[in-house]
Amino acid sequence: MMDLSRFHMMDSHILLSIVNEQLRIECENLEDLVGLFDIPRDGLEQKLSSIGYQYDFLSNQFKAK
Repeated sequence: MMDLSRFHMMDSHILLSIVNEQLRIECENLEDLVGLFDIPRDGLEQKLSSIGYQYDFLSNQFKAK
């Protein structure tokens, strides 16, 4: 399993790809993902928002705003 504990230091576009893959394959929703990797939801959403993406619960992925 990928280690996302230092997600804040990762390239945002690579992080987006990893997060969306995990949401598609392993996690039913964003709460499952942040719990699985023990990372703060707010921090993850802020990091991906900085490149114009936000979580869409209907598709269970981060999409462009």
